[in-house]
Amino acid sequence: MGYKVAIVGATGVVGREILSIMAERGFPADQVIALASRKSKGQDVYYGDTPIRVEDLEQYDFKGTDIAFFAAGGSVSEKFAPIAGKAGCVVIDNSSHFRMDEDVPLIVPEVNAEAISGYTAKNIIANPNCSTAQLVVALQPLHAEAKIKRVVVATYQSVSGAGNDAMDELFTQTRAIFVNDPVTPENFTKQIAFNVIPHIDRFMGNGDTKEEWKMASETAKIMGADIKLTATAVRVPVFVGHAEAVNVEFHEPITPGSARKLLREAPGCMVVDKREDGGYVTPLECVGDFATFISRIRKDETVEHGLNMWVVSDNLRKGAALNAVQIAETLINKHLSQ
Repeated sequence: MGYKVAIVGATGVVGREILSIMAERGFPADQVIALASRKSKGQDVYYGDTPIRVEDLEQYDFKGTDIAFFAAGGSVSEKFAPIAGKAGCVVIDNSSHFRMDEDVPLIVPEVNAEAISGYTAKNIIANPNCSTAQLVVALQPLHAEAKIKRVVVATYQSVSGAGNDAMDELFTQTRAIFVNDPVTPENFTKQIAFNVIPHIDRFMGNGDTKEEWKMASETAKIMGADIKLTATAVRVPVFVGHAEAVNVEFHEPITPGSARKLLREAPGCMVVDKREDGGYVTPLECVGDFATFISRIRKDETVEHGLNMWVVSDNLRKGAALNAVQIAETLINKHLSQ
């Protein structure tokens, strides 16, 4: 059986990636609809090698559509996702708008696929923050073995996490520096080329940014565990690929060797951990790959039961588009095809 699928925000970075991944994975779609704002109406996007003409979201009737991927930002999701849900379409939303809604499951299929059954309350399923998705894929196998007590994570997040304009800004600033032109920040608070910025999303009352809050609150919701997590989120001058330096404290003993074995056997994980020059994965090498890569697994000597590790993933894939498509595949296999 094939499904009628809509992509909201089809002209954006994540929307295009969803189309690409659906084609790569042979998603069971009989009809694919590309939706965006009125200004993008009439443009072409590609589903594999097939061009699809973009339609106006404002004019689209979701009745008869089985699944809709939303990749157009929180304000669009806030307005149109409930409309789609009430029309009988199951929404998989990539924005942050519904993530902490008690009636909306927040899903990473390798971690909490069983929670997807909660979608029936609103016909909406939330896709987590890109930095959260790759983190919980690496944490869950270790938590099942030794029960995590506390996580300290510093992220190194690429500019693609902030969209097309942010990627253009990194390119433009880099070129300007080489030809001695002036550099003016527009999408970021400071120059991003040849720099790092410890600020993603808005500041909250306690001094954390919302990105850092998202990581803590989303991890708790996805893993359903009493895990203390503190994060520092940093934007770096990389086009695609998020990296994380992760320190984990456990309630029970766990060795680096057993952690490597668990992660090698875990779904979605790829361990590349040679203690030699180049024996680890960087963002450049993860681009275009489906896996979450884990390197630099070693004991933290400062606590009784602690490990350090380096976690890298393509944020446009596992952090956004791939996870959304995996959610849809899980939904079909467990619910829609029954």
